[in-house]
Amino acid sequence: MKYRIAVIGAGPSGITALKNLLDQGLDAVAFDRNQEVGGNWIYSENESHSSVFETTHIISSKTLSQYEDFTFDEFDPDTPDYPSHEVLRNYFQAYARKFNLYPFIRFGTMVKHCKWVNEFTWEITLEKDGIEKTETFTHLVVANGHHWKPRYPDYPGEFTGEFIHAHHFKKAAPFAGKRVLVIGGGNSACDVAVETSRVSATTAISWRRGYRIVPKFFFGKPSDKVAEQSKWLPIKIRGFFNQLLLKVMLGDNKAYGLRPVTEPFGATHPTINDELLHKIRHGKVKPRLDIRRFDGNKVIFEDGKAEEYDTVIACTGYWLSHPFFDKEFIDYSSGPVPLYLRMFHPKISNLYFIGMFQPLGCIWPGAELQSKLMAQELIGNWNRPKNIEELCEREVSHPHYKQVNTPRHTITVDYHLFVKSLKKELPKNHISKSPQNKVASVTEPTA
Repeated sequence: MKYRIAVIGAGPSGITALKNLLDQGLDAVAFDRNQEVGGNWIYSENESHSSVFETTHIISSKTLSQYEDFTFDEFDPDTPDYPSHEVLRNYFQAYARKFNLYPFIRFGTMVKHCKWVNEFTWEITLEKDGIEKTETFTHLVVANGHHWKPRYPDYPGEFTGEFIHAHHFKKAAPFAGKRVLVIGGGNSACDVAVETSRVSATTAISWRRGYRIVPKFFFGKPSDKVAEQSKWLPIKIRGFFNQLLLKVMLGDNKAYGLRPVTEPFGATHPTINDELLHKIRHGKVKPRLDIRRFDGNKVIFEDGKAEEYDTVIACTGYWLSHPFFDKEFIDYSSGPVPLYLRMFHPKISNLYFIGMFQPLGCIWPGAELQSKLMAQELIGNWNRPKNIEELCEREVSHPHYKQVNTPRHTITVDYHLFVKSLKKELPKNHISKSPQNKVASVTEPTA
């Protein structure tokens, strides 16, 4: 039977899925609502799908944030340790050009609905220029990302000032002279607090729990490269040493007026930031506890402190969202996510999820390996385990880290263990650095 495969998304995960399908001579086409490759890394000052802002840089270092098939040294040997959003966008677009992916991508096309018919049939409704049409495919690859649908906090009372989500924060300039409160302790929250503090009248940051702040460099090396040296250790022992290193280098959170960390290393995502602690100790960012309630433009914190703000920026994460599926069919928005190797559905054999995991590190190296494994299965070189339903449940019951029970922590994996588990299933010669396209362009349906 001749396969016809649809890929949703032309971001970092979508393009590597497409590339590795085409490498094996498979008939595949990707759909993306944007006009270019890059997904979340296409920065725009205007309202868009993208969650990056003017000064965003990646929080994992380049050598642990690259495709094996096309490294940063092959792209540009002068790439810095922590590339900016612009460098990353150019990198992804260079990847797409190198492997001749553009003829296989339909831009400006929204995937409206995906209906599973049987093990070899998907009916997919597409919209382009306001016109809808339905096409049939044998397989569906979901690579639509998970940093685009904002999740807002819910507090008693009403805030009458400006209230926005980090998704809508594009640059610091509009907050000049304002009193700003940032909610959250993750990477976006700390970045937004640092950036607004450069121009605001005051900036405060509210945490509901303690977060570990990890600097980008230890001993002159990227922190994830230092941590990589202990990847052979069991996670608990590795976490103990990482925790100890942080304490020696930075001290306790209480030295900065921040909530103490009460969970073991890995129970929440570490926050990678070099400037927050500096800004706090220089009085530019004020640490605050969790919010008890809003009252007009006043915020009352759990310790009773009350302060007035002009703007509240909620950096409170994103929902896992697949709006093209009926909710009764697939809905992972609240967790759990029972997928084997974070990609194989327990019952639907012609459905793949690529890049729907959150490593303590970078996503697309793992997405590239997932894509290669998917392609190996489709050409008959690999068979999924017969006990896949059991393995899917095990993904939920035996996570790499025992994390706090929040929607943000349903898809966490350990970067090194996850990469290792995928490579174990792949042939040793899985790296493919030359274009292997063996099919004609399929940017339009053949029938």
